[in-house]
Amino acid sequence: MSDTENGAPEAGSAGPVSPAGPVNPADKAAAIAELAQRIRSVGPQAAAPASAGAPAGAPAGAPAGAPAGGSAAVPQPAAGSGPAAPSAAAASSARADGGEQPADALRAAAEVLTAGGAPAELAAAAVAEFGDDAAERLRADPWAVLGLPGVRPEHADRFARALLGPDAEAGDARRAQALVLWLLEQAVLRGHSALELAEVAAGLERLRMPEPAAAIQAAVEDGRVLPFQEEVTGPEAHGSGDEDDEPPTRTLLALERLAMAEDSLAEGLLQLMATFVPGEDPDDAEDVAAAPEDEGGSEDEAAASETDGSHDEGAQDSAAPAEPAEAAEAAAPAEAPAHAPGPTAWAAAAEAAPSSSATALVRAVADSALVLHTGGDAARAEPAALLTIAAGLGLRAWAATWTDQGRAAFAALAGPDARVVTLAELLSGTGGPGRSSDGTLALDLLVVLDAPLLDVELAATVLESLADGTRLVLSGDPGQLWSAGPGRFFADLLAAKVCPAVASRTPDFGPIGELVSGIGIGELQPVEAPDKEVVILTARDGAEAVHRAVQLLTDSIPRALGIPAEEVVLLTPGHGGPGGTRALNAAAKARLNPGPGRFGGFDPGDRVVESPAPGITRPARVLDGDAAGLHLEYADGTRRTVPPADAARLRHGWALTVHQALGRRWPGAVVVLPEDAGPALTRQWVYTAFGRGERHLSVVHAAGPALAQAVAERPAQPRTTRLRAILAENAAAEY
Repeated sequence: MSDTENGAPEAGSAGPVSPAGPVNPADKAAAIAELAQRIRSVGPQAAAPASAGAPAGAPAGAPAGAPAGGSAAVPQPAAGSGPAAPSAAAASSARADGGEQPADALRAAAEVLTAGGAPAELAAAAVAEFGDDAAERLRADPWAVLGLPGVRPEHADRFARALLGPDAEAGDARRAQALVLWLLEQAVLRGHSALELAEVAAGLERLRMPEPAAAIQAAVEDGRVLPFQEEVTGPEAHGSGDEDDEPPTRTLLALERLAMAEDSLAEGLLQLMATFVPGEDPDDAEDVAAAPEDEGGSEDEAAASETDGSHDEGAQDSAAPAEPAEAAEAAAPAEAPAHAPGPTAWAAAAEAAPSSSATALVRAVADSALVLHTGGDAARAEPAALLTIAAGLGLRAWAATWTDQGRAAFAALAGPDARVVTLAELLSGTGGPGRSSDGTLALDLLVVLDAPLLDVELAATVLESLADGTRLVLSGDPGQLWSAGPGRFFADLLAAKVCPAVASRTPDFGPIGELVSGIGIGELQPVEAPDKEVVILTARDGAEAVHRAVQLLTDSIPRALGIPAEEVVLLTPGHGGPGGTRALNAAAKARLNPGPGRFGGFDPGDRVVESPAPGITRPARVLDGDAAGLHLEYADGTRRTVPPADAARLRHGWALTVHQALGRRWPGAVVVLPEDAGPALTRQWVYTAFGRGERHLSVVHAAGPALAQAVAERPAQPRTTRLRAILAENAAAEY
């Protein structure tokens, strides 16, 4: 399972100098405190008030000089490529594959890489990352190679020594900055949007950096790393000190792009709530419209009142008609409602909702711009009912799902007239309502399903796409795994309690639903499964687990339950190891579709998955292959030819990691837990994995007591984020 972890560098990472001797813990704590004080004098802090150099409209946590919207830090999705570009590395790969790079730049970069002992194949990534002068950049700063895919600190040190000789010193300022950035990028892969100062310093010590404090301070002064100070909350905040003492704080470090994205996200949420104006009943609206005339006010005064900040911000939900010129300017692909529904209309709609949970959701949406909705798969019926009700009230209501499978399932719940697209289609413009003249989405209500899967950059993109006054409903299962990208957007928003949250009372029925519900509260209990909905098998080791899993896939489940192998998925924690996806896929191919792998390792009939971005998985089947590439048919029936240069992104798809399976369910699921699975298991992981099966779940278990321990004792892998603290500074926890 070694390749499932993206942890901090190991203590034994290669370095030019030997590690220092033991350090007294008190001296170490004092050094960190001194470093934090020095860093506070360098950059703006999250605890500072918004007026301290931050732009107007930015939340208090925004660094001074950061754009209020932060749009430059939030990547836009490419059509059909998934909800958002996950990182600069992904963008680099896209350019490398696009054939747009000058041949001389590639050749020069390859020469420098080869001279330093690095693979020449990294030339395309280097040119994409550093531009056409990549060769000069690498010569001037050999440790910059650490920013390329797959390069670790020990590789970068060897590369630098090959190019610089004895001048490649452990304390080189270039090495220091590269290592700080690398540690933060590695943290991003683990889901953190920021890291505590002490963690970064400890990572630098493990990498044998002589002066960690100086390295961190230099990175902050350079501007690519931003420092933030926030109050410590929870048990750590309640020490033995006096009540009059200042609350304890901690210093966080964040990459510039993530700091801007998290600030932009918080600002967008606060802006959405601040500019919301509920609709009015027709009689009330007429009284308000007539009030200036009855009180003797002039037409000019009435016009002025319509153009002040608060009224204009709520224009979408206002009953006042727009002037012809304004109406022409605000024309949108989908026509805005002539009158926003008032309390009476919402109340009647809520009473007519199909369940008590749906009623509660409709009432919350009537009064709030931002609403959270939590529940399992069966609870999706509630946002589906909301979508239908909102459309009936005349609102431009749309829903966005994570996958095409989710889109089809939700559309079936909401009805034939429901407006449902994937999030990728919505943001890229290939589906959905289109954009208004100001660039915002032309809608009044957006329901986002699978909201826990949104990382901070994608969530910021969604918020930036919404006009003031839009209603946003974020729906998802809080027990499932968080996003593949950094942050814990949905969990932080729930914890901040700044908006209404409706918890569904609709349970997931059946033995699988009962099992998963118990796991969600930390209990792994046997369930009654008279029709073999849940089967638990034990195995001695990973090899036996693979054998049993493939037997279930190819024979037992199809024969006993009538679920064909094409509708069963194998799930496991990681790609490597005796029970990882590679071993499972090799065994499944040998049984179901043996062949020599004539087309880049694949044969016609192979089950494959394409992952255009982390967290995005598209199942497909190989139809054929030729010089043009692999011809695939996807699960939704569409077909595409994958060029040979992109074929490396494909993997066999009988077996997936649970992260790859997010947003999808199968009639049958086989969860494989090899003997080395323990470190990867958490309650969140088990909850998500066991919930992927709709009709049947088999668990092939070789992990011993690690499974029960994970469910009872390890809720989730921790993530350090800033969103909750920013919201706490700028909004009251009223819900």
